[in-house]
Amino acid sequence: MSKKHPPRIDPLTVALPPGGVDSHAHLDGPDFDSDRPAVLARARAVGLAAIGNVFLGPEDFAARRHCFDAHPEVFFLLGIHPCDGQSCTPAALAAMRAAFQAEPRLRAVGEIGLDYHWQDCPRELQFQAFGEQLELARDLALPVVIHCREAEDDCLTLLEARGFAGYPLLWHCFGGGPELARRIVGNGWHISIPGPVSYPANTALREAVAAIPAERLLLETDAPYLSPVPWRGKRNEPAYTVFTARWMAEARQMPAEDLWLLCGTNARRFFALEG
Repeated sequence: MSKKHPPRIDPLTVALPPGGVDSHAHLDGPDFDSDRPAVLARARAVGLAAIGNVFLGPEDFAARRHCFDAHPEVFFLLGIHPCDGQSCTPAALAAMRAAFQAEPRLRAVGEIGLDYHWQDCPRELQFQAFGEQLELARDLALPVVIHCREAEDDCLTLLEARGFAGYPLLWHCFGGGPELARRIVGNGWHISIPGPVSYPANTALREAVAAIPAERLLLETDAPYLSPVPWRGKRNEPAYTVFTARWMAEARQMPAEDLWLLCGTNARRFFALEG
């Protein structure tokens, strides 16, 4: 017998007020080449005022940034993912520095960090790439967006040892529980919540959402990955943040509209967006 899925709900039928922000998406890739304008139109229709598109390296940025020439609501992040740490060469870092200095839509260095789940890059190279990009961000006075998978202790220890407590930092795609959340916010950092907050087994993540200080909370898709219920297993897109927001709001026992606008305000402040 096949597993029964919840009904696929059109996100436009549960739209929220204008002012939401998807803090982290990958809309420049091939998953969206066939319908990117329609995806961005749906995002606006559900109440998203801005979307952070993450470019995974300076070559991707140079090749794909023009996908968003007609979409000023999309701001940019740029970083070398830990699984690609071997590509964090002096030339790549120089290209990143030049891009940040030339493009005002680039608002943060990320996603950068550590990833022990995959074996694509040796850990020593991940540490080197992470450290070099942290120093680039500090030199340019830009926020940092962290990718951390199965490496929480090492990632936190490195950040704390390098003096990043109190620095503008966003822990992307948070999937932990209240204890990890407390250590992150204890360093003065922000946390972004993805679609898996809606998965039935993720009780600890919903408990963490309830405990995170209101001013430190953001939401994201990580599109095309990690779709929330009721679109779990399908391509994710920014419009689906309305479902993530509703699960987060339920965890915090507050109206979804208030949670949506709260996270939007926090994102605009963190990324220094206008409006």
